[in-house]
Amino acid sequence: MKEYKTVTEISGPLVFAEVDEPVGYDEIVEIETPSGETKRGQVLETSDGLVAIQVFEGTSGLDRDASVRFIGETLKMPVTEELLGRVLDGSGEPIDDGPEIVPERRQEIVGQAINPYAREYPEEFIRTGVSAIDGMNTLVRGQKLPIFSSSGLPHNDLALQIARQAAVPEESEESEFAVIFGAMGITQEEANEFMDDFERTGALERSVVFMNLADDPAVERTVTPRLALTTAEYLAFEKDYHVLVILTDMTNYCEALREIGAAREEVPGRRGYPGYMYTDLAQLYERAGRIKGEDGSITQIPILTMPSNDITHPIPDLTGYITEGQIIVDPDLNSQGIEPPIDVLPSLSRLMDDGIGEGLTRADHSDVANQLYAAYAEGEDLRDLVNIVGREALSERDNKYLDFADRFEEEFIQQGYDTNYEIDETLSTGWELLSMLPREELNRVGEEFLDQYYEEDAEPVTADD
Repeated sequence: MKEYKTVTEISGPLVFAEVDEPVGYDEIVEIETPSGETKRGQVLETSDGLVAIQVFEGTSGLDRDASVRFIGETLKMPVTEELLGRVLDGSGEPIDDGPEIVPERRQEIVGQAINPYAREYPEEFIRTGVSAIDGMNTLVRGQKLPIFSSSGLPHNDLALQIARQAAVPEESEESEFAVIFGAMGITQEEANEFMDDFERTGALERSVVFMNLADDPAVERTVTPRLALTTAEYLAFEKDYHVLVILTDMTNYCEALREIGAAREEVPGRRGYPGYMYTDLAQLYERAGRIKGEDGSITQIPILTMPSNDITHPIPDLTGYITEGQIIVDPDLNSQGIEPPIDVLPSLSRLMDDGIGEGLTRADHSDVANQLYAAYAEGEDLRDLVNIVGREALSERDNKYLDFADRFEEEFIQQGYDTNYEIDETLSTGWELLSMLPREELNRVGEEFLDQYYEEDAEPVTADD
């Protein structure tokens, strides 16, 4: 291990040092301050005679007299099943006053996307207990389905609800279930809320929690999701767990990338973010999935807050390209007191059709979801018309759709954060709402399902009405 005292510059979270031999990219570095404190870092860039090092604990207290030691290996995560039930900081160190973790081995955190040829196509339903997701935007085992939210909205409550309630159907459960929760740049108040909920509900016993707080170094945020995903890969593909990975908040992660890029004086891309942000995000998101011949799986739910609620912002825009849909948390529904305030119309699960139906959820699931979507969309359009002409100017048919839209929000989407619905309960609620409408309006549902589930509660409305 060679030691240098050749620091030439300190810029934000970066330290630049001269070297006289090749240094590997991503190599771990120990930096000793003149006061004797040791900080860890990682080689971010290496060229002839000069390396850029990102310091995990921040560069406070460092000066040009600091000593730099190159360890000769990349950052590794100590992995073991004993991690379940533990709380770690953003760099993987235990912070829960628990016993020492004895790892089975140390695994590199860089990881890589699953080879497309080796992927098993995701097609098994995961029940979250949230009707707006299970019924209308179904999550499938091995999928990556982000939650798009905005500052001040209760996306954390939704994340906790999913972490508590997520499960696979008992009849198809060959493996154990685990949750990996990676928090990046959250406040101490949010951290306390997460931990109180995990401990109160007992969810911590099957979870591994990584906590990077807002006052922790931004550089650490670039490491936290990789540590979380490395742990998930170990549990899924070596211990046969079905792992749900929840990452919040990816916006804070991308802000850390931008801060590091500015310190490196890189040419910025859209809105100041690095041009390689798409590749960087893809390296994280594509670590979800199933592998042929393996019983375990990794399902990802990244959460991000859209700046100014702008879905065209680079972070949600790029995330939407890489992932398989999105769940939208809506400020208008939130202001009405709807919990959780999920807007099902712009939300989408691209793998939903493969994870529902006979033997997975219920044979009528697809038809019910399509008809609910169509009816709610028509009700939403009519709300705009009511603002112009008034409700009295609408036909009886149109008024039924307006009533449907109101009840859909109040009875289907609204359920609170402690209610855990089975899929049969969700679909039964859907049929109750569809029975508000005349049978001839339900043109997206098969006749066999109408005969079985439809209960008309009003006389049919003719076109003349």
